[in-house]
Amino acid sequence: MCDTFVALGGATSDGSVLFAKNSDREPNEAHLVQQVPHSNHAPGSSVRMTYIGIPQVEETFAVLLAKPFWIWGAEMGANEHGLVIGNEAVFTKVPYDKKPGLIGMDFLRLALERTRTAPEARDLLTDLLARYGQGGNCGFRRKTSYHNSFLIADPREAWVLETAGREWAAVRVRDIRSISNGLTIGSEYDLASPGLIQTARKEGWTKKGRTFNFARDYSDFLFTRFSRCGERCRRTEDILRAEKGRIEAATMMKALRDHGSEAGPDWSPARGLAGFTVCAHAGWGPVRTTGTTGSMVSILREEDQVHFLTGTAAPCTSLFKPFWLGGKNAAEEPAPTGSYDGATLFWRHERIHRAMLRDYPALSVVGRDERMALERDFISRALAGPQHKRDELTARCFAEAEAFEARSLEAVLAAAPGRYPGALYASAWKGFDRKAGMPRA
Repeated sequence: MCDTFVALGGATSDGSVLFAKNSDREPNEAHLVQQVPHSNHAPGSSVRMTYIGIPQVEETFAVLLAKPFWIWGAEMGANEHGLVIGNEAVFTKVPYDKKPGLIGMDFLRLALERTRTAPEARDLLTDLLARYGQGGNCGFRRKTSYHNSFLIADPREAWVLETAGREWAAVRVRDIRSISNGLTIGSEYDLASPGLIQTARKEGWTKKGRTFNFARDYSDFLFTRFSRCGERCRRTEDILRAEKGRIEAATMMKALRDHGSEAGPDWSPARGLAGFTVCAHAGWGPVRTTGTTGSMVSILREEDQVHFLTGTAAPCTSLFKPFWLGGKNAAEEPAPTGSYDGATLFWRHERIHRAMLRDYPALSVVGRDERMALERDFISRALAGPQHKRDELTARCFAEAEAFEARSLEAVLAAAPGRYPGALYASAWKGFDRKAGMPRA
């Protein structure tokens, strides 16, 4: 389960477009931040994605991807022209094609590599959908099928595109917009597939005499309901609308870290079997099998863009660090996999994250003030620093973040209990740790 939202220039403090997304995946499905350079390709060549190949274009743009390590595509990303896209799993009445095909994350990367603006990306996505459809397993250890929605933004405008099989509807964002794991477009939309309404009437999803409503008529009941996507969507929009005209990158990060309006100092992810918050924490199955494994906030301006990514799980325990397209954004290290590897950013942080889960109310505050101050400093320096010193700034930010996390790990491990709380919660996390080969806390 995921959440994605955007604030256009009229709602932000400085007129920039702000984009944010949490990627929610299985706890051991390590998150990878990857840059792919601008490339030229031989005529007639093809590109192999997660499952299938399609014809390659002659030129692909440089992209920054935040992704599950094993997938060709990405859950969120940006390109050299200031285009950003995030995708959401949505659950509909249209049967899922389980044969290997194009999955939502592959669509997203193709659009980033091949288009410059939000309208161009929207049109390419719908063209690919009509040509290839969507299908294939989207899960890491647990086989999962779903359809996709997309939030597409550039420094000038943003669009929401929601799909059900090969059918789709799209709306242009007016000021603030959130999407989650359910269809949000109702009776009013700007563009739609030719057969959208006819298919719903043919299947009996739109009752005779009733106005067509995409979200109501196409949504699956079970998964849409139990994902609590409507609650999360309203929550992020409420947070942003409360700050309309004053929204900054820090506002977007705060929303990505949200645990709900009633979360107080004693809140713990160990409680409850079915609750999903924006900052998601996995627990006992079958409902809470995923958690936030990576997060992204982008500042989009005509003249320049900067992206802040965690590269690590649980934004409530993570630092957002600055990235630029084409820069040296991190120390050279191996890509993470589904097993613990202390040489990778994701798994180094997992030692802190999972130790905190042993007593979240007490341990989540360890180093929090220092972490927030450091992050504010990263944002300030990224916005003010000259372009020719970006590589130097990135290296310094990563070094400072690494030093902070090393101190935090020592402090958290010294204070963490020997086991996770609650029988079911403890059983779930002991299983995740065993499968990943996590070091003993």
